[in-house]
Amino acid sequence: MTTLPKARPLFDPPIVLRAIRESFLKLDPRRQLRNPVMFTVFVGSVLTTVLGFLAIGQDQGESPAFVFAVSIWLWFTVLFANFAEAMAEGRGKAQADSLRSTRRDVQAKKLAEPRYGAPHQIVSAATLRKNDVLLVEAGEVIPSDGEVVEGVASVDESAITGESAPVIRESGGDRSSVTGGTRVLSDWLVIRVTANPGETFLDRMIGLVEGAKRQKTPNEIALNILLAAMTIIFLIVCSTLLPYSQYSVTAAGQGSVITITVLAALLVCLIPTTIGGLLSAIGIAGMDRMIQANVIAMSGRAVEAAGDVDVLLLDKTGTITMGNRQAVELVPAPGVEMSALADAAQLASLADETPEGRSVVVLAKEKYGLRGRNVQDLHPTFIPFTAQTRVSGVNLDGRKIRKGATESVARFVGENGGMMPPEVCSSVEQIAKQGGTPLVVADGPRALGVIYLKDIVKGGIKERFAELRRMGITTVMITGDNPLTATAIAAEAGVDDFLAEATPEAKLKMIREYQAGGRLVAMTGDGTNDSPALAQADVAVAMNSGTQAAKEAGNMVDLDSNPTKLIEIVEIGKQLLMTRGALTTFSLANDVAKYFAIIPAAFATTYPVLDRLNVMGLATPSSAILSAVIFNALIIVFLVPLALRGVPYRAVGAARLLRDNLVIYGLGGLIVPFIGIKAIDVLLVACGLA
Repeated sequence: MTTLPKARPLFDPPIVLRAIRESFLKLDPRRQLRNPVMFTVFVGSVLTTVLGFLAIGQDQGESPAFVFAVSIWLWFTVLFANFAEAMAEGRGKAQADSLRSTRRDVQAKKLAEPRYGAPHQIVSAATLRKNDVLLVEAGEVIPSDGEVVEGVASVDESAITGESAPVIRESGGDRSSVTGGTRVLSDWLVIRVTANPGETFLDRMIGLVEGAKRQKTPNEIALNILLAAMTIIFLIVCSTLLPYSQYSVTAAGQGSVITITVLAALLVCLIPTTIGGLLSAIGIAGMDRMIQANVIAMSGRAVEAAGDVDVLLLDKTGTITMGNRQAVELVPAPGVEMSALADAAQLASLADETPEGRSVVVLAKEKYGLRGRNVQDLHPTFIPFTAQTRVSGVNLDGRKIRKGATESVARFVGENGGMMPPEVCSSVEQIAKQGGTPLVVADGPRALGVIYLKDIVKGGIKERFAELRRMGITTVMITGDNPLTATAIAAEAGVDDFLAEATPEAKLKMIREYQAGGRLVAMTGDGTNDSPALAQADVAVAMNSGTQAAKEAGNMVDLDSNPTKLIEIVEIGKQLLMTRGALTTFSLANDVAKYFAIIPAAFATTYPVLDRLNVMGLATPSSAILSAVIFNALIIVFLVPLALRGVPYRAVGAARLLRDNLVIYGLGGLIVPFIGIKAIDVLLVACGLA
């Protein structure tokens, strides 16, 4: 298998050719009917085409050339709208084809019992069903999605995530989920299948990245209804203009009646064809941008909701902090030399393979000059760190050196006839208040001092939170730390709020409280204990490395398993909403400008006085109508790149965003048609076409 393409050119030639072909296939009236605005243009195209043929050979009435010219550009308007949608769909289809071409049937070892060593039979992966139990050994491809029920192994997931580094998968934890199509590199796994054929993660990816299968979001449906209502209103208005024109000509005894071709052109220019033609492409392109970020959104609703999020719940470890606490300082007890404390701390950490233990060795080496030493001649007995004892250390040359949690080391000191000095207890308390983790070092009955472990806040994260705050988004840090530690880290990171000693129930309660206040909440999670909160959150991003329960509870899956991706997801969602709002504003302003071009021209023969409204100075009524129709078609093409790429995202407040939107796209939508229609009119006259 291959990973999802990260960055396709905006106009990739194979996708463009496919989109052109799809543009004509989408002329099927059943497909056009899904978009009321473009269906109206489609009907106008058919009607004017028929009128063009009827006008051939007639001495009176409109010129067939003019009617066909209008008809051709109405057809172009429909085709250009189809092209915009097909381009957005084509990017997803290309990714789906890439995934589909790599799918292959593999052989699976189906176990009779859920244990290693049980009898097995070789079956096709296509025959596997949910709850079947498989054995996958080193070098074999995992046949289907599943949960590890026994074993631990290194797995190559580059087929899904694009990451070359293998990951560890094991039973009984938050790293027990495996994905079909990945490969076991070492050892073996006993896996319980969690998906039937056609329901695997790869199958869902193929379905989700295909833009054609995207469901419209609630906001998009609401905007479609509004556009349909505007179309119906203008249709009623235009249908009444013909009898009104006939009455006016009869009553005045002069002038000529407005033609059906002109009315069709007028209707198409009045209705919001620009946003009507681009709306679907905007939504599909938003999901495509999410895929390029290596995030699979289970629905367009999730992408759209990400743009409306105003509360972010962020896990502390690995998101706000680096994930591993680092030793940053040694605090000696009274009467203890710093060199003696550094020596003991390093010795006690030599057998500690945790990131914290290794950082103590590094600190003693780099800050206090204690480099490699030969302790093997002293025949040491190393005491490895365990979660039960919460200490590590070494026995050598008659010394018993220990390092670990305050309570554990205090117990060790007491058992050896000593007592913890008040100064050491004070240092422990001070470090805890600063948000650090204190580790006490002791040599038999004597406490030597304290190691200051600190959660390192990621560089630039405070500035990111400041940007989110300017956007009106509240950031909440979720941590299992005690309130003192959580307070210090929250202050350093610059979050707005925090939840300390977090439990699944506490997370769920906090989300519900925010939602009860009308807020939209986003969060990330990877464990089974995160599932209730993920299911409750409006935007729930599950880590691909997490459990199957977490992935089923979320409405997005981050293939990179990067908790900080939540910030990027919110930005992509906001970009989708900004793009839709900007192009809607441009389209409506665009229509206002077109009124000044086509209305005076359309009624010039019935009401000559309306020629005074020809502020653009267009040459003739026919050139004015044709120029407006041509501009109406071409503007869709020029806006396709913006619809696909999205409006550039900036972290600004809602008030400034609205102001910029009105100035750039509102004012721009008014000015551009005046320039464009006039330029087309001049070109038509220069070419002798009007």
